[in-house]
Amino acid sequence: MSVTIVGGGIVGLYTAYCLVEFAHVPASQICIVGKYLPGDQSASGYTSPWAGGNWSCISPSDENTLFYDRFTYENLGKLQQTLLKHFEGRDGEWLGLARRPTRELWDYVPAERKIASLESYLEEYRVLSQAELDQFRPSPPAFGITFKTWNFNCPVFLYNMAEFLRSRGVKFVRAELTHLAQATAYVNGEFKGKRMIFNCTGLGAHDLGGVKDHKVYPARGQVVVVRAPHVNENCLRWGRDYATYVIPRPGAVKELVLGGFLQVDNWNAQDASLAETEDILQRTTTLLPKIGNRSDLQILRVAAGLRPARYGGPRLERELQDGLVIVHNYGASGYGYQGGLGMGYRAMKLALAESKL
Repeated sequence: MSVTIVGGGIVGLYTAYCLVEFAHVPASQICIVGKYLPGDQSASGYTSPWAGGNWSCISPSDENTLFYDRFTYENLGKLQQTLLKHFEGRDGEWLGLARRPTRELWDYVPAERKIASLESYLEEYRVLSQAELDQFRPSPPAFGITFKTWNFNCPVFLYNMAEFLRSRGVKFVRAELTHLAQATAYVNGEFKGKRMIFNCTGLGAHDLGGVKDHKVYPARGQVVVVRAPHVNENCLRWGRDYATYVIPRPGAVKELVLGGFLQVDNWNAQDASLAETEDILQRTTTLLPKIGNRSDLQILRVAAGLRPARYGGPRLERELQDGLVIVHNYGASGYGYQGGLGMGYRAMKLALAESKL
């Protein structure tokens, strides 16, 4: 078997991990090729390093997404232990994957399917009382929960994932493809048996020859990163037309990610808006006053990035072309870290032609 994964973001890396850990595909037969690879920081074409990121309830409530979220949540512990066994002497803070408490609030009551799914597996899950909801400003949310979640230091975790996969034998190649068919030129070692291509190109699927999926679009986000060692909890509030979030990143620097925006079809990741920065600071300090006074915050950076969204949700689809197995696995929008392990698992199953999960 010879496997080529196109795309070096978190979904591509999760897919490689699933192939190695669950299907026992030799890592020496897997090649990851991408214009951007872990360690890069391009905001306009490489989403993964710029994510918040945590496991949250940002994702939709369709059956597929509920599976991706649950599978990822329930398997991140095994992934963390596998990586820590490799990086002997390190811990979750260094790794960029650690546990944190979280509160999530909605201005509306989420779908029953979503709530039923969450309460069936989230650790330390509890619905907030009306008295607890009434404490939030500028107005009480309609519904809220608290649970134990996973937090990522996204660029650090992404890089460490890549280093682990390299150590197992996965090959990384930097190359910009203009057509998916070019992926067949990139292999790890000698070609053997069945060929598999995984298309994990995210926003790149919009323009990539052989794919050109115009259902793919950017959902621009902007965040303000501050240093706040006294904040060690997540707090997120979802409105009909806005998202406000406070996400502490694992690591010694004690970064706190404040956001944000979700701007459909906005391709501008080069420019950060001062007005949007002020709006983020106003909303987040109102949501979680313990952050502190806006004027006293130590701002480390302001960043914008493009989430790889897709109308109709992620595309997980298997194709056969002249004996070549192609599996499309992209379009996770803002939930690649929290659902991508489940997406990678399903992509693996599709590639191996198993009909049931």
